[in-house]
Amino acid sequence: MSVAVRLRGVPGIYGVARLGPASPIPNWFDGPGFSALMRAEDELTLVCLQERIPEAVEAERNWRCFRSLGPIPFNATGIVQALIEPLSTQDIGVFVVCTFDGEHILVADADWEQSRSLLEQAGHVFEV
Repeated sequence: MSVAVRLRGVPGIYGVARLGPASPIPNWFDGPGFSALMRAEDELTLVCLQERIPEAVEAERNWRCFRSLGPIPFNATGIVQALIEPLSTQDIGVFVVCTFDGEHILVADADWEQSRSLLEQAGHVFEV
């Protein structure tokens, strides 16, 4: 691996919710913890602490998150690939959200420990 990334676990259990494309941003979305909102022509995807997502809302639940620690130049290449390759080659699904300052990689809670181990074996370093 050519890129070693410093990582940190993000506290909490997360959900990835899907609403209709014209849906307003719901009140339950806002609050503490990592969150992300992506609106596309055919959906509105919301990532936030799972406890805030109402049961009636369509969502993938029980995800945990780790993030890259910078600074990482905005135009750096290979960062996402270096993070997902050790996981995807072991059949671990990921949900990636990139922000201006870093990458947030969500993995199923059941895959958390194995994911951390695989990333460390690939040369990445988890900070407390």
